[in-house]
Amino acid sequence: MKNKWRFLKIIVTVILFGFLLSFSLKRFSEKPVRKVSVKLLERPGENKVYFIDEKNVVNYIRSATPTGKIGDVDIPALEKKVRSFPSVDSGNVYLNLNGDLNVDIKQKIPVFRLRKKNSDFYVDAKGNEFPLSKTYSHPCMLVTGDVERKEYVDLARLVQKINEDRFSRTYFIGISKEEGSYHLLTSEGHYKVEIGNLKNIDFKVKGFKTFVEKYLVYQNPLKYKKISVRYDNQIVTTLNPAFKESDRIIKEQEQDLSNAPELERLRALERAAIRNR
Repeated sequence: MKNKWRFLKIIVTVILFGFLLSFSLKRFSEKPVRKVSVKLLERPGENKVYFIDEKNVVNYIRSATPTGKIGDVDIPALEKKVRSFPSVDSGNVYLNLNGDLNVDIKQKIPVFRLRKKNSDFYVDAKGNEFPLSKTYSHPCMLVTGDVERKEYVDLARLVQKINEDRFSRTYFIGISKEEGSYHLLTSEGHYKVEIGNLKNIDFKVKGFKTFVEKYLVYQNPLKYKKISVRYDNQIVTTLNPAFKESDRIIKEQEQDLSNAPELERLRALERAAIRNR
């Protein structure tokens, strides 16, 4: 008998609790959204970006819920819309017990800006394209040329390596792709560094750094048109035809070759042809 009364009490309690909960939820759903808060999330060490205007997001949330009632807020639909914004990497929408509607947004961070044919847009570390902003321009590496989408992630890694290294940041100010080969544009402005494809980047940049420290610092940078590190274990230089000393350098090379034994002369001619092409 006692067990029956205990069971009956439990049933009555559950019913009362369900009724009170239903009444509370209904009353809560009829309340207006008290406040819409937008928080732009940042991770430590990441660059700050300002693509999203919090006021615009708040205005959109308000317009998407004309009645302003909590019960009419379609959170899944709002989340889907917020995440579809071009410069949004991730977004979460949620209500708290005070009736506040919160929107947490993580923005995409451009790694480089790509100028390709007639288009100009940003690319992030994940290889996502997103348009430029009319109100904010993010400082990042400019890349030009017919870059394929499948190359975006590797290209982003290259730019990140350049940004992380003091030497590279000093020398490299842009990247171009010409005839299928990548070139690093230098702050000197008179020559470019050809790296070929996006493989073995650390080795190639290290090779150029060694060339600069051991040789280029003692030379006039106007002397060169191109310095190539695309080939394994060698650096190939191309003289600048506009540099007034180029003719003398070429003549000295030819004179040295004319004094060499025939076999060595042929080998040297081959090496010179590669260096000066």
